[in-house]
Amino acid sequence: ECRSRGKDAKGGNTPTHQTTTKMMKIVAALCILASASAFAPAQSSQKSVALNALIDESFGISVETGSKCPPLGREILKDAGPEGIKWFQNAEIKHGRVAMVATIGFLNQKLGVHFPLYFGPSGSNCFHPESANDWMLSFDGTTFSDLAKMAPLDAIASVPNAGLFQIFIIAGWFESIAYYRQWKEENAVPGDYGYDPLGFTKKEGGIAGKDFESLRLKEIKNGRVAMMTIAGWVSNEVIPGSFPVWHP
Repeated sequence: ECRSRGKDAKGGNTPTHQTTTKMMKIVAALCILASASAFAPAQSSQKSVALNALIDESFGISVETGSKCPPLGREILKDAGPEGIKWFQNAEIKHGRVAMVATIGFLNQKLGVHFPLYFGPSGSNCFHPESANDWMLSFDGTTFSDLAKMAPLDAIASVPNAGLFQIFIIAGWFESIAYYRQWKEENAVPGDYGYDPLGFTKKEGGIAGKDFESLRLKEIKNGRVAMMTIAGWVSNEVIPGSFPVWHP
């Protein structure tokens, strides 16, 4: 009996020792799981904070939204990353530029202004839309003067297929150049496609300079207003009276 007790004491085969060993293993496993589960959310949280900071610090975020990205924009950009944010910035600038040109074209159409464009009694302008000479738009006898008398959407529908094809080719050509200069040449500034006929970017620092940031932000804001404006004007053309503020 004494030998048996001695063997139990020295050999470690008692139930108490086995239970203690199992408990230690279970505690160690729980500690590992707890540390892993605590570490994973920390990484996720840090990544989320970094992405939110990247979104809020993106160029174009301004005082109108409290210097923070609006909730819908944040939801769209939540998985974008730096390259994705740059893509969306380029898309916004392009749409804004097209919308600004569209508002000018829409207004000119409403005023009846058309080619030939020059001042004087023989040309068309906002003060004297009728022109002495009609320029031919197509071989079927359609002139720019004919289109000037139409509503904007009717004028678009009346453009010959050859004219629409020219617009499509020029737009595609420009888009190819924009893609090459922005992504292949890796220009850091969204919207920098190398086209500057008036030389605004020729000053020291160029388009990426601090002195140019104000003009870039103004362009983005004017583009946003133009997108809302042309959307409202077109809606009013399709559904008369749907745009409750002034419109041409």
